[in-house]
Amino acid sequence: MREIFDNYFAFATTVFMGLLAIVNPISSIPVFLELTSNMDKPARKNIATKSVLIAFCIICIFSVAGKLIFHVFGITLAALRVTGGILVFVIGYEMVRGKDEDKASNPKLGDQPVKADKGISAAITPLAMPLMAGPGTITTAMSYSAAKDVYHLAIVMAVYGLICYITYLLFIAGDRIVKIIGSNVMMVITKMMGLILAVIGVQMLALGAMELFRL
Repeated sequence: MREIFDNYFAFATTVFMGLLAIVNPISSIPVFLELTSNMDKPARKNIATKSVLIAFCIICIFSVAGKLIFHVFGITLAALRVTGGILVFVIGYEMVRGKDEDKASNPKLGDQPVKADKGISAAITPLAMPLMAGPGTITTAMSYSAAKDVYHLAIVMAVYGLICYITYLLFIAGDRIVKIIGSNVMMVITKMMGLILAVIGVQMLALGAMELFRL
């Protein structure tokens, strides 16, 4: 009995470290704050809640029936990487450019008064997907859950649920984090994360393109 528990615990630890490294919730804080700037707390909390719930549902669905979904719709992981790469690059580019440029002609979600029941598009893209439940996360979750039994599948879901909860807490505490480190430092971090996201997007796009065309 103890040996079984140790095996499950070791598996859960491996899954947690693997998914946490890929999701990297700290890196999503600047994106969340950028998208929800000038929102009131209820609206921001609502978007944070929806984003983690949507991401959790996406991972659960792909963990259980990912291969079937890909087969039914004729989707390949390479195409998912290309699409995710484009989305991540666009978000990174917007973060590097800054919200003060072209503000009048291209207002962002956070530049407008938003009620608590609005902003679902931001919760879905880019927060839930591809940042929290991107191609890498989906692939990793599918890999961990496919080769094991139902107990290991449940562990994968539970571990990812824990990561979603940690991400939610970081989103909610975003303002306090900004107050601690300062707005100027946060602006620098935001632009750096934007650059990193843009590079990650290009890398995802390149990898997906190479797989699609088998270069």
